[in-house]
Amino acid sequence: MQKGILQALPAHASYLIFHIKANADAAAIREALAALTKLVDGEQIVLGIGANLADKLGVVINGLRNFDGIQGSRVRLPSTPADLWCWLRASERGALVQHARHIQTALQDAFELQHQLDAFKYDTGRDLTGYEDGTENTHDDAAFAAAIVQEQGAGLDGSSMVAVQQWVHQFEKFDAMPGEDQDKAIGRRKSDNEELDDAPESAHVKRTAQEDFAPEAFSLRRSMPWTEQGKAGLNFVSFGNSFYAFEAQLRRMSGAEDGIVDALFKFSHPVSGSYFWCPAMKGGRVDLSLLGIA
Repeated sequence: MQKGILQALPAHASYLIFHIKANADAAAIREALAALTKLVDGEQIVLGIGANLADKLGVVINGLRNFDGIQGSRVRLPSTPADLWCWLRASERGALVQHARHIQTALQDAFELQHQLDAFKYDTGRDLTGYEDGTENTHDDAAFAAAIVQEQGAGLDGSSMVAVQQWVHQFEKFDAMPGEDQDKAIGRRKSDNEELDDAPESAHVKRTAQEDFAPEAFSLRRSMPWTEQGKAGLNFVSFGNSFYAFEAQLRRMSGAEDGIVDALFKFSHPVSGSYFWCPAMKGGRVDLSLLGIA
């Protein structure tokens, strides 16, 4: 597995989204990916492969597909397929600049950078609204079971599926809400992170209670705040052994399940939605054998 998936959030991060160049053929793509494997260590650089990239190489990765939204959603859930995703993790920003530069050089003949989003750890791991994020994350063996593919065969075992959504916060709406209403929207008190006994059904914690689904919908969240050009929000990142947990929670959040929309949508909304497959590590390198890359 790529160890960074299970490790604590870094102080700083960058998310790089790449698309295949229009003139790149399968040979050029494989050559670029082979160069990239020399950089990806699974800790400072976590790699994700998109379904369109696998399809371009004539490969089917079991469980991998594009995010196509949620049928019956009462809110807008953008679908933004991408070919390659890199999560860069570091204790200071200079290292991110160097990693990003080396990655772009390795990929330059076949891929072009579509979007780069810089992120950071806020306080002890809070969202920019001030609420603790990832409170319900599992740990240790349970985290491994939720996030890592097992018993699926060589090339798949040890890998992970990741769902990524960039959420933009509308702080003017959030700040206009009384503190009590903010707590009810989240379902927890900001002051002590305690869950509210009388939280409404639209509260975020009730919409996403992982143990309340059948089967249970546990995933491993590794989301981080971001800011650029006067906007800010949360880059939602959810690792799973499949996309089931993410979709089960989003179906309920979006009102597709019972008509009740998560109160989070009162002051925040996603502007992207992508799925990726994060290969396992083998012999110190990311294992792209399923893509025909030794």
